[in-house]
Amino acid sequence: MALRIGDDAPNFQVETTEGAIDFHEWLGDSWGILYSHPADYTPVCTTELGRTAQLAPEFAKRNTKVLAVSVDDLESHQGWIKDINETQNTEVNFPIIADPDRVVANLYDMIHPNASATATVRSVFFIGADKKIKASLTYPASTGRNFAEILRVIDSLQLTANFSVATPADWIQGQDVVITPAIKTEDIPAKFPKGHTIIKPYLRMTPQPDK
Repeated sequence: MALRIGDDAPNFQVETTEGAIDFHEWLGDSWGILYSHPADYTPVCTTELGRTAQLAPEFAKRNTKVLAVSVDDLESHQGWIKDINETQNTEVNFPIIADPDRVVANLYDMIHPNASATATVRSVFFIGADKKIKASLTYPASTGRNFAEILRVIDSLQLTANFSVATPADWIQGQDVVITPAIKTEDIPAKFPKGHTIIKPYLRMTPQPDK
């Protein structure tokens, strides 16, 4: 069964390019991103892993750890990392899971048989510090992921976990947010002292509360 938002993120023990890990212990009190790659030495994945490494300061700023998985073995991963570092002008600085038996791929439903019986699709799971699935994205193998969107989703998830707000279409850090319908209009000034705008009774906007 596919994992859904709010489900517990399944734990696992695996070998990675940075040693053996227990997923939940490795996460600790951090947020996490677990994302899959169809195979080693594939061109789109090479650019994605390189981009992940380049964005290490951005993930760290968000208290988010990144863990990649590919269905190849550790020896293959280590050789591939050399290519990634060379071609993407970076240093891979996060673990890549060796998953030749497809344990993690199956646990997280990353293999979609109608696309490929052996290679994973491009799955992204956003996992909270409470070890629950907060969001997920799925792309075909032919479409590389947009890392600006991945960071934007983390920002939205972390903001809305702490305040009674939602983020509107195309929202990015620093922009106004939507006050959730559960907040009564008369209670808004106390909860959102930066001010608010009532566009419709159900559409109330306020400046981002943590900025």
